[in-house]
Amino acid sequence: MGFQNMGLVVSSPATMLTMGNLLSINVVLGALGFFIIVILASRNFHAAVLVAILVVTILALIFDPNVVYTGLISTPPDISSVVGKVDLAGSLNIGLAGIIFSFMIVSLFDSSGTILAVTDKAGLADSQGRFPKMRQALLVDSFSSTLGGLFGTSSVLAYIESSAGVSVGGRTGLTAIVVGLLFLVVIFLSPIAQVVPHYATSGALIYVGILMVSSLTKIKWNDLTEATPAFITALMMPFGFAITEGVALGFISYAVLKICTGRFKEVNLCVVGVATLFILKFIILGH
Repeated sequence: MGFQNMGLVVSSPATMLTMGNLLSINVVLGALGFFIIVILASRNFHAAVLVAILVVTILALIFDPNVVYTGLISTPPDISSVVGKVDLAGSLNIGLAGIIFSFMIVSLFDSSGTILAVTDKAGLADSQGRFPKMRQALLVDSFSSTLGGLFGTSSVLAYIESSAGVSVGGRTGLTAIVVGLLFLVVIFLSPIAQVVPHYATSGALIYVGILMVSSLTKIKWNDLTEATPAFITALMMPFGFAITEGVALGFISYAVLKICTGRFKEVNLCVVGVATLFILKFIILGH
C-alpha cells in the first residue's frame, strides 16, 4: 500500500506490477518521508512518523500543485440520514446469509490477525504467540463494529498501523484513548486532514511493514508444513489486498499439508473447522 500510494509501484498490463516514475513528486516526497522515519526511528526519536508526515505535507504544499490548503475548521457533515438506519428484519432474508457470513469472517480474522500481530510486536503475546486477553479484545472490537454499523460507517476494526505506536512504547489502553480523542478533534479539522496527500503517509505504511516482517524469523523455515502456510499467508495479504484472504489461504494450506503428511496430532479441530469455513466462503461467494 505504501509503495502504491507514493507511486513507486504501479499496475502494468504486461507484468501486473512495475516501477513507477521515480522522478515524480509523489515518489520523491514519499521516499523522503520514508527515510526521515527510518533515520529518526533508528535514533529512538518517538515522533518520527509524525515529523515525516508534517515535513512531506509542507513540501507538498510548496511543490505539488494538486495539494491545496482550503481552511482549518469545518462543521462535520449531517449524518442523520445514516445513523440508526438499519433493517434487522430485512437482514433475516436467507439470500443475505452468505453476505453476512462473509462480513463476519472478514471482520473476525481482520481483527484477530491484526491484534495477534500487534500484541506480538508489543511483547504481550506468550511463547506460543497467543494473546492472553484475546477474548476481551475481540469483544471490544465486535462492539465497536456493531456501533459503527449503527452510525452508518464501515466495520470499525483494529488497525495494523497501531504497530507504529507500539514500537515507541504505546502498549496500554491509554494510547488508544488518546488516539480516539484526537480523532474526535479531527472531525472538526477535516480540511487540515484532507491537505495531507497519500504519499505523505506512504512512508509510515512501509515502516509498519518493516516492523511486522521481523516476526517471520520465528517461522520454522526448515519444515515445509510450517513454512508453506506462513509464506502463502504473508504474500496473499498484500496480493489479495486483505488480511482475511491471506489468513484464509494460510489456514487451508496448513490443514491440508498437516493432514496429507500424516501429522494429524499437530492439527486441532478448531483449525480444521476454520479452514472448512473459509472453503465454504470461497465456494458460496467465489472469493
